[in-house]
Amino acid sequence: MVTVGDSAPDFIATAFDDGEGVTLELFREVQAHDVTVLYFYPADFVPECTAELTAVRDAGWFGDDSLAIIGLSGDSLFSHAAYTAEYDLDLPLVSDFHGSVAESYDLLAEQWEGHSHIPGRAAVVIGGDWEIRSIEREVEPLAWASPAPVERAHEHIRDIGVDVARPDVSYE
Repeated sequence: MVTVGDSAPDFIATAFDDGEGVTLELFREVQAHDVTVLYFYPADFVPECTAELTAVRDAGWFGDDSLAIIGLSGDSLFSHAAYTAEYDLDLPLVSDFHGSVAESYDLLAEQWEGHSHIPGRAAVVIGGDWEIRSIEREVEPLAWASPAPVERAHEHIRDIGVDVARPDVSYE
């Protein structure tokens, strides 16, 4: 089981970023930033997950050079393209449709809405030294968590020394 203090499992995966499918290599993101946040969620267009990602967008996390945020869901690149366009999300979205990345972080949902092998809902904070600083899980993907996983992750990002605004997640 992956826990706080462990080295983050590395991965290479297909992602949708900047309007196209790309190969995302986690080691490049960790090397280039002080903090990398992995936001795992089961599927695009889930209102609770969308509320968190749009709150992160509005807090300015996408434009901070010291912070990388990567979304990981069980959806396809085609779904990610529609999702980023609909909500103006400027972050790479990994298609973890077999759940291999989520499984390596012990965040694989056993079953959700008739689907299996998809990511659960969590925010993982990784320092530039590869140490996992925080794993903020939400057991129920449709829960109106207060505070939300990304709101709880904010404290750990600030502890590393990256000064970004706290996302204000509103589920309504």
